Parts: sequence; structure tokens; C-alpha cells
Amino acid sequence: MADLSVQIPVLETERLILREPRLTDLDAFVAFGLSERSKFVGGPMEPWQSWNSLMVVTGHWIMRGFGWWILEDKATGATAGRVGIGHHLDWPEPELGWHIYEGFDGKGLAYEAAVAVRNHAYAEMGFGPLISLIAPENHASAKLARRLGAEPESETVIRDEPCIIFRHPKVIL
Repeated sequence: MADLSVQIPVLETERLILREPRLTDLDAFVAFGLSERSKFVGGPMEPWQSWNSLMVVTGHWIMRGFGWWILEDKATGATAGRVGIGHHLDWPEPELGWHIYEGFDGKGLAYEAAVAVRNHAYAEMGFGPLISLIAPENHASAKLARRLGAEPESETVIRDEPCIIFRHPKVIL
């Protein structure tokens, strides 16, 4: 029988704990999935689809050895979003991505977490320059990618949706 255990590193920033996904995060996943905030990642979606998203986030660590961290707000303990590295079957290469949940946007948390994840990915996990796949209409994510130093590299289509491939620099911030 295969060993399905995995050690997910815990990362900390000034305001966040980046940790493993937990069943207790499901309510936050469902709320995000039901909202318009999820429109660039397949939403809005039914609660069962949010369950599947939580399972994908969890399983990605087991199958790939890397994945998405859950953002826990240090001040409140609330689930603030998720940031990580995904490499789905139909992705061209590993992607640095982010989802910030309602009530936590506009505070720089996505930037804070993305810097921590990218630094860890480069320094500890051996990744080269990562990409971010961003829908052309997702101006907030494009702005964050640029703030992180990423530049548009090319355009592609993922799951019948156009997206811009932003290439991140291989720098530790």
C-alpha cells in the first residue's frame, strides 16, 4: 500500500499563517465558491464543487508534492484565502496562484502570501521562474502579478477560456 502522508511546510508572514488545508476550511471554500469572487476559477459553483476544490487542494500535495496553502489570519484565526503552486493535468507548467476571500481583499494579503510562497518555492523546492495564468478581464490578479514583478509572456487557452501567461522573475523578495 502506498504511503499517502505528506508534510506540508508551515510558512508565516507578518499577518498570516500559511498552512495545510483542513476540513474546517470547507465553509470558507463554499462561501468563496458561491460568490462572484470565484468567477475566474470556474464559479460561482455549487457547494459540492467547493468540496471538490478542497479535495483537489489537499490531494495536490499528495500527488505532486507541492500545492496550495490555506491563509489563516493571525489576528482572527479566520480562513482568508489560499495561495500556492498548482500544476493541473492541462496546465502548461506549475503556476503560482491566489484566491483571497471576502473581507480580506485590499489589505495586501495576497501579495504577502504570494511572496512567501514564491520565495519558498524557489529557495526550498527547486522551482524555476513560475507562471501565473490570468484571465484577460481579471485586472486585480494582473495588477498583483505585475506588483510581484511578473510580466505577460504569451496568451493561451485553458479549458476553453483565454488566459495570459505571466512569467515571474526568479528572485527572492
